[in-house]
Amino acid sequence: MGGLTGEANRLSDAVEAAAGKLATASDVTLLGHVNPDADALGSALALGRALHRRGATVRVSFGHPEETPRSLRELDVDGLVVPASEVPAVPPVLVACDSGSVERLGSLSDRVDASIAAGGDVIVVDHHEGNTCYGTVRVVDETAEATVLIVLRLLDELGAELDLPIARCLYAGLVTDTRSFRYVRPETHRVAERLLAAGVDPDATTRKLMDTHPFGFLGMLSSVLGGAELEPDQAQGLGFVHATVRREQYEGLQNEDLDSVIDIIRTADEAEVAAVLKEIETDHWSVSLRADSRVHVGHVATACGGGGHRLAAGFTARGDEESILAAIRKALEAAPLLDG
Repeated sequence: MGGLTGEANRLSDAVEAAAGKLATASDVTLLGHVNPDADALGSALALGRALHRRGATVRVSFGHPEETPRSLRELDVDGLVVPASEVPAVPPVLVACDSGSVERLGSLSDRVDASIAAGGDVIVVDHHEGNTCYGTVRVVDETAEATVLIVLRLLDELGAELDLPIARCLYAGLVTDTRSFRYVRPETHRVAERLLAAGVDPDATTRKLMDTHPFGFLGMLSSVLGGAELEPDQAQGLGFVHATVRREQYEGLQNEDLDSVIDIIRTADEAEVAAVLKEIETDHWSVSLRADSRVHVGHVATACGGGGHRLAAGFTARGDEESILAAIRKALEAAPLLDG
């Protein structure tokens, strides 16, 4: 009990410290991780809007890609997103959202050291297991289902109004990172109730984020699914299914269109663990891992040079396809099993 109380106090102190810094900041840069999802960008835009309304100069950015993912553009009602090239070399106050390590900021990772060296504040707001504890103020809660939940605590500490644009950003991150509320505690449903009461339309918001793709997605998906492979004896006998997306298969599509492939591959009933290998360039891969309930794929990803959560993780690696799969199989044999 004492440990839990101590952890709660630590988080409360961190929220208070971060809010104190932000309340007086006149210029704030908020960054999401590369290839930002709704949790990363929703967190940055929700907090950024609140600070913008208080009179601060605010910019939101990410290291890659050059443009905001199609499904997330409507969240930026204030036009806060700027290209990475417009992020100051030495931000006076920097907020890193949903990034477990500085490397996840990609080409903008150097802004962290530059800001700290100049005496600036780097506030890390994150929920990933194994956060590397970078920055000067760390608001990290590994028990939170999404970073937007931590952002809401910051907004409440700041006394910010929970208006519709902010609520929509928070809901976007929450519904996507919890897989439509499949993995949440009772109190998280109460947060969702607050967001709906603020005016969020759950159907319209979710459809844009999770149920809309360009027509070319269908052809890509058909080709990828046809090459999926099931290995029932792998993952400590619990089953492993995997598929590969090659560059020529996703020509004309965006990363966000590929991100949903793993959610289809993982539906194979015979496999506890699913993986999708996306070819970035020859012998360079981005790998998404998912587990149903038993295998800690965060450990698998860490063993392969990445990281993430217990049931959702990923990594990037170089080598041929079979060597990547061999590394995953080896890590799966050593992965901890969860109660399920």
